[in-house]
Amino acid sequence: MNTERPWVVVVGGFLGAGKTTLILTAAQLLAQRGLRSAVILNDQGDTLVDTHQVEMSGVIAGEVTGGCFCCRFSKLITAMEALHPYQPDVIFAEPVGSCTDIAATVLAPLREEFNHYRLAPFTVLVDPARAAALQNNENRNLTFLFRRQLQEADLVCITKTDIYPDASGLSGIHIRHLSGKTGQGVREWLDEILSGTLMAGAHTIEIDYEQYAQAEAALAWLNLSCVFTPTSPMSPASVVGPLLDRLDQALTAAGIAISHLKVMDCSSSGWLKAAICANGEEAVVDGDLDASSAEIHDLLLNLRATGNPAHVQEIVENELACFEHELSRIVMHCFSPAPPKPERRIVPS
Repeated sequence: MNTERPWVVVVGGFLGAGKTTLILTAAQLLAQRGLRSAVILNDQGDTLVDTHQVEMSGVIAGEVTGGCFCCRFSKLITAMEALHPYQPDVIFAEPVGSCTDIAATVLAPLREEFNHYRLAPFTVLVDPARAAALQNNENRNLTFLFRRQLQEADLVCITKTDIYPDASGLSGIHIRHLSGKTGQGVREWLDEILSGTLMAGAHTIEIDYEQYAQAEAALAWLNLSCVFTPTSPMSPASVVGPLLDRLDQALTAAGIAISHLKVMDCSSSGWLKAAICANGEEAVVDGDLDASSAEIHDLLLNLRATGNPAHVQEIVENELACFEHELSRIVMHCFSPAPPKPERRIVPS
């Protein structure tokens, strides 16, 4: 029986930085040490690809939906308490990729009021390709969010070193390099954050919440779930790949910049997830690549893009209509995030 207070490890970073991949690899490494992990995912909407991936990977998962951790702090606490029967040694918490001000609105309230948890230093992940684009100020709103995330991090980690082995650092910031895909640097990262020697939430930032709201509102947020019954059995790979490619092409043709696009297929033969973090990017694939054909597919799609929500939804609907298939139980929501309104915000006096 676990008599120690569980660690809470908040892993932030912009959309597509590799948070879920890192957490799943870290959970596997902790299991090798005899430690139990759980994950709490966070999103502005619901029907999350990441939650299904975590569950398919055999890790206990909870969700906080309908807003960032900061705006749903009481729901975060409820989700953490719901994990108590599983007695996790480590609870990973993954905030929305467009969220910032985590130190003041999540870590500080946890430290002040809930002493039955141990807080690990706040890690922010950085995708080298995204960092290069945002540092060039290609999108003012996204650059604002990206820079604020870096400013409040206790640790900054450059991710995807398997794809970008020669990625350079960030000016004036001490960084670590790791890959959630290959495991490079993950053991060392776990040793550092669970050592108890580093403070969590040491860098509270000042933030203009009007500008913060404007930056988040520039993103269209689309979540879709449906059941797909093809005219003849298809493999998950033959469903996911073409759908992601067509959506990428259609959004690019419409001048809509993709921040993160994830498609997941769950069938009787296995599951497959493919994701891109920019227009024209090569997809990162997880799951059962060799899964055989199946008659029924549960499809999930999460899209974050810079554009008008109505236009983004129209493009997705048009691409779905091109399939020769039957779609049923369709649930689709597309919106821009509401202005953030933290439940609690604690800053040093």
